[in-house]
Amino acid sequence: MQPFIQPPSGDLEARSPWSVMDEAKEVLIGKSSAPIAGDIIVPGSKSLTNRALIIAALAEGTTRLEGLLRSDDSYWCIQSLKQLGIAVKVEGDTAMVEGCGGKWPHVSGEIYVGAAGTVARFLPAALAASMEGFWTLTGSKRMSERPIGPLLKALEEQGAGLTYGGAERCLPFTLEAHGLKGGNVTLPGSTSSQFISGLLLAAPYAAEPLVLHIEGEVVQREYVEMTLEMMRTFGISPEVSPDGSVISVPKGTYRAQDIRLEPDVSTCGYFWSLAALTGGRIRTAGIHADRTRQPDIMLLDVLERMGCTVIRGDGFVEVQGPERLGGGFELSMRECSDQTLTVAALAPFASGPISLKDVAHIRHHECDRIAAICTELRKLGLTVKEAEDGLTVYPGLPAPALLDSHDDHRMAMSLSLIGMMSGDIRISNPGCVSKTCPDYFDRLIGLGLDVGMR
Repeated sequence: MQPFIQPPSGDLEARSPWSVMDEAKEVLIGKSSAPIAGDIIVPGSKSLTNRALIIAALAEGTTRLEGLLRSDDSYWCIQSLKQLGIAVKVEGDTAMVEGCGGKWPHVSGEIYVGAAGTVARFLPAALAASMEGFWTLTGSKRMSERPIGPLLKALEEQGAGLTYGGAERCLPFTLEAHGLKGGNVTLPGSTSSQFISGLLLAAPYAAEPLVLHIEGEVVQREYVEMTLEMMRTFGISPEVSPDGSVISVPKGTYRAQDIRLEPDVSTCGYFWSLAALTGGRIRTAGIHADRTRQPDIMLLDVLERMGCTVIRGDGFVEVQGPERLGGGFELSMRECSDQTLTVAALAPFASGPISLKDVAHIRHHECDRIAAICTELRKLGLTVKEAEDGLTVYPGLPAPALLDSHDDHRMAMSLSLIGMMSGDIRISNPGCVSKTCPDYFDRLIGLGLDVGMR
């Protein structure tokens, strides 16, 4: 077996060799003096990348994935698969994955998932589906604090043996595989759609057809739809009840495919916001707004409500910013909750306060995102009201400040938007953007923004 790669220690424990700016302690964002304009191609979707990698590893045959996102999350996913004996060759943004047909070549070992929530939630069920195996899974400090209990409880009921190295039903844990029984399984929908996706990805390899019953409303259902669509691409076609609460997965084996992954819409949101704030124009190539399953495409509706002109073209999206952003309304961000911080960063420059709600679950992401963004906005002298499931941000002129990224890629990228409008904003630990867009700040420089590393 390949030797286990020990992660770096300290705040950067979840960084990978694909990170490009670990040495930077902080980034200084200068005020933009002109509208931002440009045509860009954003890296592949993180969500699609890791779904495709896991399924390709389980499939029979060799899968070719183009448009791969080279980020920390995808790196740790690939390293996890290599620890399991899967041959993965990466050249540029293309990966060749030799599948195992549901039988992992290495049936024991230690696997580090970094801070990758998708890997921590997708891999356990894929391991448990094996008829034999004994693996220890570890992750970053924050990943060890994030919820995973409902999925692990379901896996125990399906026959997996689990021993915990700390708090029960959290990382780290050791999983002993005995195969999945199949039949009826129940999972909640309110905490994370990733629990549902994780079980679905492995379900074709259960001993009997698996029927998943979902309790309550699903947080970001589009991510479940994204999983189902990827399963269909690899040859497995689940049946979904009319209300979406019951998903039946037949027994079967994934078949290798050649796939091009679409760009990451979540990352596109920051560049669309640059145009929105400055009255500029940004066009992102490779996005079909009418077909994508990525829920953050809903940010376009928000930008239109704020006064932007949006063109949803054939294979591109273009955003033109207004003279001033509109505000004075309330938004449910439930279905595109990863963009909550983005809209919170736009709100100080709007014509009225903006209230964001229905996102209590983002308190359990890379950081408590609601508390974190409220804290950082207040450092800027802005007025913000925190609620259990969201926040209200009032218009204001941000003051110079040193802001904390909270080692959260979405915090760092959202706060950079404020810096671009007000200037003299410093952001600590900017390397955290490597989780989804390692060259984010280089891209800002390429668009003419004043960005300095320290």
